[in-house]
Amino acid sequence: MDENSINRLIMQYKKKKEKEYNNYHNKNKLDPDYMAKNKERAKKHYNLNKDNRKESYNKNKDFIKARSSYYYYKKNNKLDVFKDKYPDHVEVLIKYNTLKGIKDPLLVPPAPVQPAVQSVEE
Repeated sequence: MDENSINRLIMQYKKKKEKEYNNYHNKNKLDPDYMAKNKERAKKHYNLNKDNRKESYNKNKDFIKARSSYYYYKKNNKLDVFKDKYPDHVEVLIKYNTLKGIKDPLLVPPAPVQPAVQSVEE
């Protein structure tokens, strides 16, 4: 693809998004019938997927608790207390790699110790 076709596609995308935004905020959002249908659709979706949501929470309960605790202690600048108090949470966070590229010294596993190589003189 050349530069002109890429720019044309980007402009088409921006116009489409702007049109969708304007339709919702100037037309649909003000229409009580649309809002009632949307509420009904959302309620139906919630009721159909309530069990899936509960199952997903139960499956990831340890991770959710560990992440919540971690952010609490991080906000209060007490990560050293977190590490000492909840070593199992630290392991869960390392397993799930929740920091996504952020190098937190408390959650980075220690580097393996390289044995010193002894030179053998003949």
